[in-house]
Amino acid sequence: MSQPESAVADAQAGGRSAQEPLAKLAKRYGLRRAIARPRFHVYLRQLWERRHFMMTYATSRNVSKYSSSALGQLWQVLTPLLNAAIYFVMFGLILGGAKGIENYPVFLLTGMFVFTYTQRSVTAGAKSISGNLSLIRALHFPRAALPLAYTIQELQQLGISMGVLLLIVVWSEPPTLLWLLIPVVLALQSLFNVGASLVMARVGSNMRDMNQLLPFIMRTWLYASGVFFSIQDKVVDGAHLPQWVANVMYLNPAASYIEVMRDILMPQDHNPPAFAMAGCVFWALFALVFGFWYFWRAEERYGRG
Repeated sequence: MSQPESAVADAQAGGRSAQEPLAKLAKRYGLRRAIARPRFHVYLRQLWERRHFMMTYATSRNVSKYSSSALGQLWQVLTPLLNAAIYFVMFGLILGGAKGIENYPVFLLTGMFVFTYTQRSVTAGAKSISGNLSLIRALHFPRAALPLAYTIQELQQLGISMGVLLLIVVWSEPPTLLWLLIPVVLALQSLFNVGASLVMARVGSNMRDMNQLLPFIMRTWLYASGVFFSIQDKVVDGAHLPQWVANVMYLNPAASYIEVMRDILMPQDHNPPAFAMAGCVFWALFALVFGFWYFWRAEERYGRG
């Protein structure tokens, strides 16, 4: 008789094993839960084995997103440009955000595209578990594959936006060797986005009201990240606040990636703080490590309820 059959026989016979707690009984006979959380390194290996699924899932979502519209995939370019045009009129012209900033269109577009990448990744991550319960309950796979796939989807869209941005930059400023750092900065930002998306995926799976709060959180983050204005000019020179207030704003992860990207694309017109690049590296590593650990700890609970 096999071990599982022996466990069942003991329980049915009402013997000593039947009086044991179920968890101890299962442990004594070597039984494991079907959805038991694997060890962390095993979990990472399982994710790597499903990399093709994540890429295909992200690409298919991008293709289907605009498939029903007349302009189709052209909206991937038009949407960020129209958003940037609206913000340029409102903040650059009406509210005077362009004063004192050379080449404000590039300044604004860089901030918009970089921040939108993080914003959309975090927002999508928060809904990645609660919005895919049928898939989670039907198939067994590492749940972290979903927020990762959503981040890959946003990275693919960012690639189109960055292509448009680089064409605009070339129109006003010649390329430099600093452009070689663009993939490095985007890679660091992607690592941060993955970690933040994983954290929000777990929070969103337990706290359903988070989807209602996120728009307000993201709007506040947008205004605090210097997307429309120069933090140094508005906070220190304009509002006459202490320099440490501006430094705290620069340490905001979104602001760090925006400042470094602006320094790469418009080096003659923009001077970020010296610690901006260090902030990019720190936030990428911290968010990635903590995000994976935090999400993995609740792996067994996703899909319940």
